[in-house]
Amino acid sequence: MSETIDASPFMTTAELARLLHKTPNAVLIMRHRGQAPRGFRSGKEVLFRRTAVEAWLKAREEADVLGQRAAA
Repeated sequence: MSETIDASPFMTTAELARLLHKTPNAVLIMRHRGQAPRGFRSGKEVLFRRTAVEAWLKAREEADVLGQRAAA
């Protein structure tokens, strides 16, 4: 990936999908169901703020009771 893309405060649906090991369509379905980080439309693309994605992942990690039990 180029430095310009990495420096962007936004992630595309495809970038988020790669991060979550999902397909872009699965991310859009998650978004539709309210199970994905908050995003917004920019033209035809849905963008996600990197800070929102990080906060969403942290919240999911903290809510994972089994993961917390395994770490203890």
